[in-house]
Amino acid sequence: MIHIGIIGLGAIGQRLIRQFKEHDEVTITAVCDRNESLAKETASHLGNVQAYTDYKQLLADTQVNLVYVAVPPKFHHAIVMDAIRAKKNILCEKPLANSLDEAREMVNAAKEAGIVHAMNFPLNYGQAASKFAELIDDNYIGKLRRLQLSMHFPEWPRAWQKNDWVGGREQGGFVLEVGVHFIQQTLKLFGELHNIKTRLEYPEDSSLCERGIIATAELADGTPVLIEGISGQAGKEHIGFTAYGTEGVLTLENWGELRGGKTGADIEPISLDEITPLRLIDELVKAVNGAEAELYDFEVGYQAQKILEELRKEK
Repeated sequence: MIHIGIIGLGAIGQRLIRQFKEHDEVTITAVCDRNESLAKETASHLGNVQAYTDYKQLLADTQVNLVYVAVPPKFHHAIVMDAIRAKKNILCEKPLANSLDEAREMVNAAKEAGIVHAMNFPLNYGQAASKFAELIDDNYIGKLRRLQLSMHFPEWPRAWQKNDWVGGREQGGFVLEVGVHFIQQTLKLFGELHNIKTRLEYPEDSSLCERGIIATAELADGTPVLIEGISGQAGKEHIGFTAYGTEGVLTLENWGELRGGKTGADIEPISLDEITPLRLIDELVKAVNGAEAELYDFEVGYQAQKILEELRKEK
């Protein structure tokens, strides 16, 4: 049985609780949040769960053998390094850290400790992204001509995500929060990005995150990559990750929708009915039990963060 401790009980931390709770081989043993009432309320709802306000007390809990770190990025480094020293296996939210130096130290320490170290990149376990990857691998679009990521938000932070950091320049912004998922997919499916050039639009308040981005890059073979996004606009939120090829187009939209078409034909929804993707919790259980698993480790998180830092540089 995997005994998990959850550190950080905000909107992101709460998302995986149901999946952990419903898994036959996982027990939520402890939860932690600096907000004492939230920690106690969550523990009470889960039943027979220890509540902490100090993460170090959770790490000292000998029952806990897997830690889910779901706090803001600024606090990842300190908590993860302490978890590594405590020999706990770790699932960490993205981005890996608040700087590349922090991220590299975490990667090296986790590898040296020999623990399971995984990132929560949920697209890899979704039907639409799994089918997208399968069709790319099957040469559905032919030779890739262009890759494009579009991120449009009526407001940022989004209504469900209002907090004191996600709209800030230091830790937040949609390039970091949303873009990281698709940068990871780009690296996974198409390889490294080079020659990154970026133009950012910022509000007058220097503490606030970007309001727009237009960036270009290239894959190793010179294939162009376009990344564009904007917040504070009319309409609904829309996120599109599109591969244009010599024989067709594939587009992953709004996290869970897949559309495609062959050159000369209409772009239409692609059925996901036959897709049964792997599940993150299953893979974590396998890894903690010493079996081979499909996880995206801290090294993957570090490589994605390298690209993100290039995109977020003020030039």
